[in-house]
Amino acid sequence: MMTPTGSSALNATRRTRELEELGEHTVVDLLVIGGGVTGAGVALDAASRGLSVVLAERHDLAFGTSRWSSKLVHGGLRYLASGNIGIARESAVERNIIMMRTAPHLVRPLPQLVPLLPSVGAAEAALVRAGFLAGDALRASAATPATVLPRSRRLDATRTAALAPAVRRAGLRGGLLAYDGQLVDDARFVVALARTAAAYGARILTRVEARDVTGDGATLHDTLTGTDLDVRARAVVNAAGVWAGRVDPTIRLRPSRGTHLVLDAATLGNPTAALTVPIPGERNRFVFALPAQLGRVYLGLTDEEAPGELPDVPQASDGEIGFLLDTVNTALATPLTRDDVLGTFAGLRPLLDTTASDTGGSTADLSRKHAVIRTEGGPIGIVGGKLTTYRKMAEDAVDAAIEVAGLTARQCRTRQLPVVGAANSAVLGMLTAPHSLVQRYGTEAALLAADLTRMEPIAPGIDITRAEVEFAVSHEGALDVDDVLDRRTRIGLVPRERTLAENAVSTVFE
Repeated sequence: MMTPTGSSALNATRRTRELEELGEHTVVDLLVIGGGVTGAGVALDAASRGLSVVLAERHDLAFGTSRWSSKLVHGGLRYLASGNIGIARESAVERNIIMMRTAPHLVRPLPQLVPLLPSVGAAEAALVRAGFLAGDALRASAATPATVLPRSRRLDATRTAALAPAVRRAGLRGGLLAYDGQLVDDARFVVALARTAAAYGARILTRVEARDVTGDGATLHDTLTGTDLDVRARAVVNAAGVWAGRVDPTIRLRPSRGTHLVLDAATLGNPTAALTVPIPGERNRFVFALPAQLGRVYLGLTDEEAPGELPDVPQASDGEIGFLLDTVNTALATPLTRDDVLGTFAGLRPLLDTTASDTGGSTADLSRKHAVIRTEGGPIGIVGGKLTTYRKMAEDAVDAAIEVAGLTARQCRTRQLPVVGAANSAVLGMLTAPHSLVQRYGTEAALLAADLTRMEPIAPGIDITRAEVEFAVSHEGALDVDDVLDRRTRIGLVPRERTLAENAVSTVFE
């Protein structure tokens, strides 16, 4: 079995060196366009099979949709309820791989709690309970033990209120509890994948835009220096996500926007479970108040049509903010107001448009199944899907590239391949480092905590240390202040905290 022999550290010096080296090589096995979770997954899959790989990302790792998710590694229960048994099963299997082998340090079991309030009738409660039992069956079929994801169960009112202190007490008759996987942060997961790919020899090049893309190469434009480099590749994979159509105009996507609100966890009583509130009038959709790192709760998720020009950074609409607040308030003792919203974030789902143009329909009804698209003379496209199934998407894309280009490569090994920092709970529990560092860095937390002089908070009241900021620059490919604030640490999700930390972070680049 091939093991990584190189360094996983990504930084400006390595980027410059690899761009210079690339100019000396006429052909690589695989050019990957896009530095989100799918592109990073493709780069890791291909490099670990022994292929030479270049990944080009015009912005930063996890710049697009991959940083705007609900941070859930979920088992596909919703898809089972809608009859998509194949997608549900695939999701449960891929969740198991992420939690058990790929990144156990970055994922935790998240209790999801549906409070049984008067608005949830007996029939609806029975439906939710049946769904949770089906989720248990999915978990078992994917060989995920109950010690990792506990079985679902019913709770009494006292225990329900303990897990979600802000829940309305009047008429509360208990709650239904199930478990799913939750990433400490989606952008951090992408960076870990990219760094692991780099350890296997992949060149991970951010701030590099792929232009004039064909099936056997592209012009790579360095947006920092303005220089161009023609790269030939035996195969090209378009993993640009919602922007895949810009790379290959033959690809038709129908993006939908998913919006979250950022709240202070203290406002909701510092919940330890995700408050799961049925959307009135919907059979199988919920709004989630998800406990998150840095003392926050993420409230989401919407599913709105997003036609027209694709923005680099989507914005939450006023209507979506109102919808999320109104829905969660049906379950709260003290309603939230817009003054409680610390920030918002929104992402665009790269949904494959398989509908006729005149049929309309909600984007919530479009399949989340991924597809490998082959066009004559063009790159191999990998579109659709979701964060949880990124690994299978990457495997399918690399398999297609190997077939199309006639490449010689090893079999896919990412089912068993851990990312940098990965370890089981027993190993992580022995580390002498703060718990928050272990959650974000796994075994590398010990490296960060070794220098006590760098363990002070980067700004008052923010649980991010100077050591983490410096590590983002030396090991995680952060090239400027925005990379650190908006993707490596997520301080930037709250504008007030971003302002507090910005000057201190900028000193690391001086």
